[in-house]
Amino acid sequence: MSDRLRTAHTYELKPAVLTAIRAALEDAFDGDLSEEDWEHGLGGVHAYVEDADGRIVAHGSVVMRRVVHAGRAHRVGYVEAVGVRAERRRQGLGARVMTALEEVVDGAYDFGALSASDEGALLYRSRGWHLWNGRVEGYGPQGVAHLADEEDCTFLRPAAGRPLPAPEAGPLQFDWRDGDVL
Repeated sequence: MSDRLRTAHTYELKPAVLTAIRAALEDAFDGDLSEEDWEHGLGGVHAYVEDADGRIVAHGSVVMRRVVHAGRAHRVGYVEAVGVRAERRRQGLGARVMTALEEVVDGAYDFGALSASDEGALLYRSRGWHLWNGRVEGYGPQGVAHLADEEDCTFLRPAAGRPLPAPEAGPLQFDWRDGDVL
């Protein structure tokens, strides 16, 4: 039996599956997964790969975010918690997870967005994600905050052929959340 890709909304996942996903992400991120990082990946659609023994070896999720651009609020499929266990990297598992998540983005959102690590940026670029070349902001408790650290790692992907926002028309303004906004 080969690796099996599964998709499910958070509400459909049993506690044991969520625990196994979190363990896989802890491994993928070398133990650097905060409680807020974990929370950010919940409440949407998960795509994960189980090996022949039923162990989760790769995961990603897409959650809904509101992003304002040029005076319009967009429903954005925000990709979170993409990781592959260290011993299973470079086997196409991340691409399988992303294919499933991009189908969700295409079917439900205006466009996709994510914040990429240096390692992840290569995967996303190869899949047609575009580095945002404009200002990034967040609606915070004290008002709009400039998120300069996100301006070199925020990627967008057109959903089902719809156009992407144009940087010259203004910043991307993300809804606020605890921990890393992006």
